[in-house]
Amino acid sequence: MRILGVDPGSQKTGVGILDVQGNHLSYVHHSVIRVGTGDFSERLTALFSGLSSIIETFKPELAAMEDVFVSKNVTSALKLGQARGALVAACGFHGLHVEPYSPTKVKQSITGFGRADKKQVQHMVNMLLKPPPPLQEDAADALAVCICHAHHAPLQNIIAKRR
Repeated sequence: MRILGVDPGSQKTGVGILDVQGNHLSYVHHSVIRVGTGDFSERLTALFSGLSSIIETFKPELAAMEDVFVSKNVTSALKLGQARGALVAACGFHGLHVEPYSPTKVKQSITGFGRADKKQVQHMVNMLLKPPPPLQEDAADALAVCICHAHHAPLQNIIAKRR
């Protein structure tokens, strides 16, 4: 099973891809889609097309994305929500349902501590997957989303079948 993980951002978005066989995780790809600070609608289009290109290249079967957190800056939270929407739309366009995970759940899955900082997540992703350098923080977060989904998806499938 191939999993796409996304750490959304309105200026840069982390992307990670893993193959999962049973309990074994294999690194496939990581990157950061950088769209800068220009016109916001152009940035949303660039996020959609950038993620679409990655999906077409690597053909993931599952997708997971970090959920939007509420920040003190409402404008930033709204922009992040719109960026996440463009990324979810790219996944949907390619037939992928997106499973959301809170930042706390992702950090808990990777480090055992839901309030871990980005450096701790990056360190654990390096230890678990040994991806080729450089591993930017946003890409490490996206790979962490993949790992989180790999651990939670089997349980979610069992629960769904019982309903």
